[in-house]
Amino acid sequence: MTTLINCRGKLIDLAQPRVMGILNITPDSFFERSRVHTEEEILNQAEKMLSAGATFLDLGGHSTRPGAMPVSEEEEIKRVLPATEIILKHFPEALISIDTFRSNVAKACVEAGAVIVNDVSGGLLDDKMYETVASFGDVPYILMHMRGTIETMTQFTHYDNLVLDVLDDLQQKVAQLRTFNQRDIILDLGFGFAKNLDQNYELLNHLPDFEVMNLPMLVGVSRKSMIWRKLDILASEALNGTTALNAVALMKGANILRVHEVKEAIETIRLIDAVKAR
Repeated sequence: MTTLINCRGKLIDLAQPRVMGILNITPDSFFERSRVHTEEEILNQAEKMLSAGATFLDLGGHSTRPGAMPVSEEEEIKRVLPATEIILKHFPEALISIDTFRSNVAKACVEAGAVIVNDVSGGLLDDKMYETVASFGDVPYILMHMRGTIETMTQFTHYDNLVLDVLDDLQQKVAQLRTFNQRDIILDLGFGFAKNLDQNYELLNHLPDFEVMNLPMLVGVSRKSMIWRKLDILASEALNGTTALNAVALMKGANILRVHEVKEAIETIRLIDAVKAR
């Protein structure tokens, strides 16, 4: 599997699993404690995550939870661009991923120093996204599987064969990305996006099947409803469940864990590494 990615000149080997910390520059992301607004909050959270061992910081200015209120492109840029700039001013070595489905937002943040584009729509919601990201040459693209839109995705959970359908969709999109000469692509199966509760667990169980694509894989299940609904708890109580599923993901080949709590994810990686070494 290809595990080396080029983040604007900095090579990162994903053969060693990495952690991506979530920074939500939003007022309505589903996990309240992940929201940061002021410059002080942004810097404090960034420092905490980087100090705990995060390789990447994922900045999002548009909530993608089911039922989230739409945000204009201008408002999204207003949220994430200053956050990108202030983090890099204080932590110039930070590797920032911009979590957006809009090419103009991605472009503005990459030009400000972001090094990865994380697109939850997999190019569905902006037909200029592939071309825009590829034009930079050395910016990895996180390709996530989704159906419909942020507002309608819960209506598109019927699959003839879940694993094969998701695999086929991702393969077609990778082929499209390659026509633009996109070099580094990271797969995200889209847990919680156009998947019902049981489908999320089926996909996680079949994570190794996607190694046929020879691309690194990001798993983002942190505090998602697939955990707290299954356990009949609140998202605020889902850290233990998150850790459990992150351990499963690592055992099944995940290269990046996208999480709210970095310290716990780093510890999980260390313990799974110890198991695999035996």
